[in-house]
Amino acid sequence: MSWWKRIQRSKAAVRFAADMIAFYVRLVYATTRWDIRGQEYPDAFWSENRPFVLSFWHGRLLMIPPTWRRDRAMHMLISQHRDGELIARAMDPFGIGTVRGSGAKAGKKDKGGSGALRVMVRQLKLNEYAGFTPDGPRGPRMRAGTGVIAAARLAKVPILPVTYAVKRRRVINSWDRFILPWPFNRGVYLWGEPIDVHSDTTETPEQAALRLEAVLNALTEQADRICGHSPIAPAERLVPQRDATAHAGGDA
Repeated sequence: MSWWKRIQRSKAAVRFAADMIAFYVRLVYATTRWDIRGQEYPDAFWSENRPFVLSFWHGRLLMIPPTWRRDRAMHMLISQHRDGELIARAMDPFGIGTVRGSGAKAGKKDKGGSGALRVMVRQLKLNEYAGFTPDGPRGPRMRAGTGVIAAARLAKVPILPVTYAVKRRRVINSWDRFILPWPFNRGVYLWGEPIDVHSDTTETPEQAALRLEAVLNALTEQADRICGHSPIAPAERLVPQRDATAHAGGDA
């Protein structure tokens, strides 16, 4: 058994690891000089207490929590896998709640994805906020599933894309090319304009997901270039777009 699996099997180890992750995120955020662009988009919704779906790629997950306004209730869709437990605990110090559920692949067990989606929609209808990594929990990298579209459409709220990049970083050799930023850094957050996916009844969920994907990829490419990096390429699209019942679209 690997050291990582041993940690995952120990509740005490998971709590300690989550505390260390939260500490590291705070350290990086506090010691980095941030250029925040597009802040007016979330501010407009927060000031009017209007809900939206927050959307960002799985590989940019680490530094998203500090951007959140603590007095606005947020719920992130998190995988039921053991990794999800660690992420959920690391989110706690930032006032971000979690909903556990993992999108099932076609022909396989649901794993709670449909129920989790219903919970997220209910929270949105209560004027709270929902967060999705549309390529999570296992990819393909930077390719959007349709679960995030389903949530936004059912709740009749827009999607707000966000991403970040930093100058000094390590890119982990994982499926999502996870970004690990170093402390004492320079970085940028880019918020995109709200994306309306529910007004046009002729647009299919797959078309809406491709539109979101294009916006998020353009923002992420722009952020990387601002910080002096070549953009990380999305994974090849190997299978047809997943539907809302096949992929909860997605969980972290």
